[in-house]
Amino acid sequence: MSRISRLSFVALTCLSSLACQFACAADEEVDAITPYRPSVSNSAQLPVAGQLELEMGINTIKTGPAQRQSLPYLFKLAFSKEWGVLLGGEARIINDDGAGQRDRGFGDTSLTIKRAFVINDDTAFGLELGNKFPTAKEPLGSGKADWTLNGILSQDLGKIHADVNLNTTHVGFAEDATSHWQTGLSASFSTAINDKVGVTAEWAGWRRSGTKNQGQALFALTYSPSKRLTLDAGMTRGLTSASQDWSWFAGVVVPVAKLW
Repeated sequence: MSRISRLSFVALTCLSSLACQFACAADEEVDAITPYRPSVSNSAQLPVAGQLELEMGINTIKTGPAQRQSLPYLFKLAFSKEWGVLLGGEARIINDDGAGQRDRGFGDTSLTIKRAFVINDDTAFGLELGNKFPTAKEPLGSGKADWTLNGILSQDLGKIHADVNLNTTHVGFAEDATSHWQTGLSASFSTAINDKVGVTAEWAGWRRSGTKNQGQALFALTYSPSKRLTLDAGMTRGLTSASQDWSWFAGVVVPVAKLW
């Protein structure tokens, strides 16, 4: 079994074990979770104040003969209905360039401060200011810090929930004749098939002067056996010549602890 296949097996085993643990738990004091996975677009809403939540998964990206596999994670904690913090990154990366070079290690780490503006039950706005710290070794990371400002609109449209994100990022490392500023736009739409199963579709694109535009389409299914657990699985497809060919992913969202 290859290292990448072995990582997939271990990650999926851990996810299944974690999912079973929380699905069987009977802690009624824990409130419903607020998943951001599996889309690129974040929701404007924050988790319940004082409840620490964990999102984790496995992601495999394939571009030509090259393949990159990672274990993304995200901790979410709200201090109130308006303010919260996100801490995330990649716990493990295996990058195979398809020509015999394979690099592995810990990924970059991001810290984001979030402000939510809840208008009513159907509409909310959000602002996120985040910094990516260069904790990954080269070539797994750029070796430079990135800053991102993200604006969010979350809107219920009948049975469909929409999250639209518009952001700008100052990229720490930029090639010659390319801009340090990148803009991104994404729109995610999700709906429930029944009381436990949902479906998500999303378009996302990025533009940076001096480079080719990137874009992708995402499709995913979610399964929530309880208010304390959501599982997801899906795939993305690149839409431009500069984008990845495809990727597949699976993940879980669970509460870790009720801090107050």
